[in-house]
Amino acid sequence: MANLLDQMIEQISREKHIEPEIIVAAIEDAMVVAARKYYKTEENLRAKFNPETGQIDVYSVRAVVDEVADPKNEMTLSDARKVDPQLEVGGELLIPKPTGVLGRIAAQTAKQVIMQKVREAERDTIFNEYNGRAGELVNCIVKRFEGPDVIVDMGRTEARLPKREQSRLETYNLGDRLRVVIKAVDRAAKGPQVVVSRADPILVQRLFEMEVPEIYDGTVQIRAAAREAGERTKIAVLSRDKDVDPVGACVGMKGMRVQSIIRELRGEKIDIIPYSEDIIAFAQKSLSPAKVTRVQIVDPENHHLEVIVEDTQLSLAIGKKGQNVRLASKLIGWNVDIKSEEEKRQEIEAQMVPRRSRKSKRMVSRLSKGWPT
Repeated sequence: MANLLDQMIEQISREKHIEPEIIVAAIEDAMVVAARKYYKTEENLRAKFNPETGQIDVYSVRAVVDEVADPKNEMTLSDARKVDPQLEVGGELLIPKPTGVLGRIAAQTAKQVIMQKVREAERDTIFNEYNGRAGELVNCIVKRFEGPDVIVDMGRTEARLPKREQSRLETYNLGDRLRVVIKAVDRAAKGPQVVVSRADPILVQRLFEMEVPEIYDGTVQIRAAAREAGERTKIAVLSRDKDVDPVGACVGMKGMRVQSIIRELRGEKIDIIPYSEDIIAFAQKSLSPAKVTRVQIVDPENHHLEVIVEDTQLSLAIGKKGQNVRLASKLIGWNVDIKSEEEKRQEIEAQMVPRRSRKSKRMVSRLSKGWPT
């Protein structure tokens, strides 16, 4: 019996990655619940696991006191010493309770409590293990679907890939192997606690770290990233070594490095842009592939830029449904207004008309008064 229970504890510990002491505590708590339910008592009960015999003994605990106020949980020193002559005031007397009479219902109750405690301990273990790993790249396998969400197997545990964290152009099938980043750990979730993502810009950064040795060793840094998953990503890179071209390092020979990442992202377009501390130069590069004529800082406090492009470059600079300028704005962290040369000329002319009108009125007034113009 002892060996069988020990084996069960060891097996659960190994499978659920829970310390054996936690499982033993869960078993002891379960026996207390079962005994209390059977005996229908308000006594202070305690259970102890005996590893030598494999028995779980249940005791009624009585505190040794000078004056008894609660007969169910307290005992005088004189009465206690009839059982154990070594006891002193402040000590405890453990009175064994028969466990052989607990029966099938109590055993079922104990089983439910044990499973609940083990599940709680398992969830705590998962939370503690993954809570500090946000942003880490992991491999997983599509296991099942729960509505729009995908449940993936990470080996040690299951994780949830919510609809909002899925790439819009991707479809998933059972058994698909995916690379995802850990987004967060939700302790209150009923299902899998770990939330993973295929849509987060950090995924692209981690993939570049794997494919580009210069990024992995810190020679090239990814300073900013903006992404609309499944469609386009912009990343800004900077080299700490003047002899290393950051864009060329990320692209690789004949584009092999970036193409590998594009395949992983199922064809998502990637723009690699050289980072600059000069916001005007950075804004010009961030609107690639459009060619920018000039950039003007409109409001430095509220981070507002105005970008002027040639008429033929306007649609390219804005992008499909505004995607290019939206990603550029996220990348540089400034609000960007794009105008064509023609739009800017019309705006300047419109501003000049009131000025001309006011000047003409002043001249008419001076002439009417006989003043020289």
